[in-house]
Amino acid sequence: MKKLSLIFFAITAIAVSSCKDNVKQAEPEVVTVETTETKTYEIAQIEAEFNDPKVEAVFEQYLQVEAALVNTDAAKTATEAAKLELLLKEMDADETTQNAVAAMAGSEDIKIQRENFEPLSMGMEEMLQGSLKSGMLYKQYCPMAFNNKGAYWISSSKEILNPYFGDKMLKCGRVDAEIN
Repeated sequence: MKKLSLIFFAITAIAVSSCKDNVKQAEPEVVTVETTETKTYEIAQIEAEFNDPKVEAVFEQYLQVEAALVNTDAAKTATEAAKLELLLKEMDADETTQNAVAAMAGSEDIKIQRENFEPLSMGMEEMLQGSLKSGMLYKQYCPMAFNNKGAYWISSSKEILNPYFGDKMLKCGRVDAEIN
């Protein structure tokens, strides 16, 4: 009886191990699809009225810079930042804000542009305080920007379109405050 059960277990073990070798593991098929279509994200139109048309023009141009960053377009960011740089000089904006936008305009490295967008945004926030006649703007925050240090930006809409990550983490962020 003992021999019979040993033979049974031996046959079972051989059958199980031989079946394992014959079963082919299904590997997932990798398919690469190339597309020429690039999704472009647009920043919402301003629904606020400003006391000063110069501040309105600066903010509209700031939104163009923001849109270029959201779309991870370094060349467009540099072009739009150069336009904003001229407007900020006319407004005699503070040195930190002007240096940040100049660095963005002078570089086509999206990482450098995003690093300088934060001080630009803080300068814009100061400029916008008390400048709205009606409507609302939104101070938004991404907690994951710059290795979880976090960073702010100003938006014309509650919808989150993250300029610090673009389409990698487009919706990462929250409305932190309302500017009215």
